[in-house]
Amino acid sequence: MIRRLVKMTFRKEHTEDFVLFTAKIKNTIRNSKGCRHLDILRDKKHPEIFFTYSCWDSEADLENYRSSDFFRNIWPQTKKWFADKPEAWTIENVHKDAVLNETEEKILAFERILEIMNEIREKCPWDAAQTSETLRTLTIEETYELAQAVLDGSAENIKKELGDLFLHIIFYSKIAEEKKQFDIADVINTLADKLVYRHPHVFGDAEVEDKKTVSENWEVLKLKEKSGKGRNTVLGGIPESLPALIKAVRMQEKVRGVGFDWDEKEQVWDKVKEELNEFEHELRAGDSAKAEEEFGDVLFSLINAARLYGINPENALERTNRKFMRRFNYLEEKTIKKGLSLKDMSLEEMEAVWQEAKKEE
Repeated sequence: MIRRLVKMTFRKEHTEDFVLFTAKIKNTIRNSKGCRHLDILRDKKHPEIFFTYSCWDSEADLENYRSSDFFRNIWPQTKKWFADKPEAWTIENVHKDAVLNETEEKILAFERILEIMNEIREKCPWDAAQTSETLRTLTIEETYELAQAVLDGSAENIKKELGDLFLHIIFYSKIAEEKKQFDIADVINTLADKLVYRHPHVFGDAEVEDKKTVSENWEVLKLKEKSGKGRNTVLGGIPESLPALIKAVRMQEKVRGVGFDWDEKEQVWDKVKEELNEFEHELRAGDSAKAEEEFGDVLFSLINAARLYGINPENALERTNRKFMRRFNYLEEKTIKKGLSLKDMSLEEMEAVWQEAKKEE
């Protein structure tokens, strides 16, 4: 992809005239084949300075646009507009060959989304009415949609869902800025400071052997951070509202960071067997409350085993959920095609179709 950036500086009395002129043609250019993006960006500190920013898939697409009927018709008008006001403007390529490097493109894209947020917060009734509280449930939903896209393995969907989640981060920051609490720069700088602090092996002179040491150091550093905030406990800071399975993983990861873990990962299987035996005992005794408690211990020990063997239990369970859904949908579809009802089929008949579903995968 090619990226072009040109800076135009206008006398102040001509800036609005230029805005009106470019607004008429901007959307048409954006819809041209191969045009990824085109915008006219205004420098907030210097309103007389504009940046024409465009991205094209290739030089060929750009040349095709320049040879189009639209371009041939609009370019004379454009040249005439500038020719009629020679004293009103100056133009220069901001970069050699007017091509942005990747970092500059990212900064420009970030500036663009911040400007859009300012616009919609001011002019859109729905966006203007939002608060941190009203966004909360939507943010949770977007997080789950991103998690779904990751499991699907679709880069296009991951990109889209990341954008939706990023919008929420900008939105919360904008609301806080309006309340004079903090802004997006504070959010980014706080994150940057934390990352530097928690990576002394990258930005300092600390030495680490492997990723396990990095993870342990991370938890120790987090504990030091919290010691001055009245939350100096190893498990402090884990949200109470986390789903139980994810909470179990986070607790186990945190206590591992301070050395509370098995010496050898194989030792966990003795614990799993112990918990299974206790669960079975309570089931036989008929004590449902204690059986539920022991079942929780079985799950916790299995989650611990998954962690020790590098398996994400949340992802593993979700993959099994999807697999079960695919196979059951196959079973149901086959049954309907035969004019039968699942309720009328024997378990052996259903099992036969179930095995067919496994072979189709």
